[in-house]
Amino acid sequence: MLYAAGFGTRMRDLTKGRPKPLVPVAGKALIDHALDLVDDVAPPRVVANLHYLPDMLERHLIGSGVHTIREEPDILETGGGLRNALPLLNSDTVITLNTDAIWAGANPVQILLEKWNPEKMDALLISVPLNHVYGRASEGDFNLADDGQLRRGPHVTHDIVYGGVQILKTQGLHDISETSFSLNLLWNQMAQSGRLFGAHYPGDWCDVGSPEGVIEAEAMLARAHV
Repeated sequence: MLYAAGFGTRMRDLTKGRPKPLVPVAGKALIDHALDLVDDVAPPRVVANLHYLPDMLERHLIGSGVHTIREEPDILETGGGLRNALPLLNSDTVITLNTDAIWAGANPVQILLEKWNPEKMDALLISVPLNHVYGRASEGDFNLADDGQLRRGPHVTHDIVYGGVQILKTQGLHDISETSFSLNLLWNQMAQSGRLFGAHYPGDWCDVGSPEGVIEAEAMLARAHV
C-alpha cells in the first residue's frame, strides 16, 4: 500500500499544481523512489490511495501495475485509507509505505520482511535512529527497546523516528468506529498488548515534507554515492 493521498501543504508552491508524490527528488518523482523499493521485493499486488489531484497520479502510474483507489469526497487519513483499500489489497497482512521519504542504504522493505515474526508481532515498523534522520527537527516517535518492542509516552525517551514503512496485520482496523482516523489508534492498542515492534534501519533517511526537505534529500543521496 502506497500512501499517496495527502495534500502536501508544507511543500508550499511545489504542490500547487501537482500532488506531493510527483514532486521530483534527484530527477525522479517521490512515488517512483518508493516504487523502486517495492519492485525489489515483487509483492503480488500494489495499491496507491489517491485524493489530491488524483488524475495526475493515475496518469503517472499507467503501466506500473499499481492499482489505485480514490478517497472521495473526504480524505481518510492513514488508518481509514488503509481500511478503505483492503478489498483491493486482498490480504489481512500488508506492507505500507509513505511516499514522502528518501532512503540511503538497504531497502527498508527487505529488512522488515527478514525480521517479520507473525507469531509475536501485529506490526513491525522501520525505526530510524535520530542521528540518521534528515529533513526533520522534531523529537523521535518511539523508544526501541532491547527486545524490539516499540514504546512511547511521557516517561519514555523517544530515540527513533518511524520511517514510514511497516508490515501490519489489519484485523484491528475493523474495530475502529471512525471513518477517518490515524493508524496511531491501532498502534496504541498493539503497544498495550506488547505486539508493536520496530526494526532498526542502518542507513540514512530523509523526510521530504517541505522544499527544504527536497534539498536535504538530494544532498543525502549525493553523499551516499560519493
